[in-house]
Amino acid sequence: MYTLKIKPRFCETDALGHINNTVVPMWFEQGREPLFEFFVPTMKPEDWNLIIARIEVDFLAQLEFRHEVEVKTWLSKIGNSSMKVTQEVWQEGVCCARGHAAMIHFDYQTNSAAPIPEAIKQQLQVHLQED
Repeated sequence: MYTLKIKPRFCETDALGHINNTVVPMWFEQGREPLFEFFVPTMKPEDWNLIIARIEVDFLAQLEFRHEVEVKTWLSKIGNSSMKVTQEVWQEGVCCARGHAAMIHFDYQTNSAAPIPEAIKQQLQVHLQED
């Protein structure tokens, strides 16, 4: 499991003073960066070989501006060419959001999914936990 601490910025609040619901998917993307590095160690866009097929977010509690958040990230499934990433946002000991992302290892030459190399699968196994 990966964890990332984030101090919410004032610009991420809505008119009610809560963290806007559009912010959590961006925090989740930032939390997935260590997983990206297995596939694209250079992190150069021209080397990119991952796409998002689906994201979903459940908002469980309000997030506040003045308190740090922790984004927890792990894999809940590894397939032939895809993986399911599960993530949570915690604040003040409360799970405030939970989400899933379906990520596909992608070949832009053939414009199709590509098998995840066995060496990468083995590295990903360390971060696999059931929901």
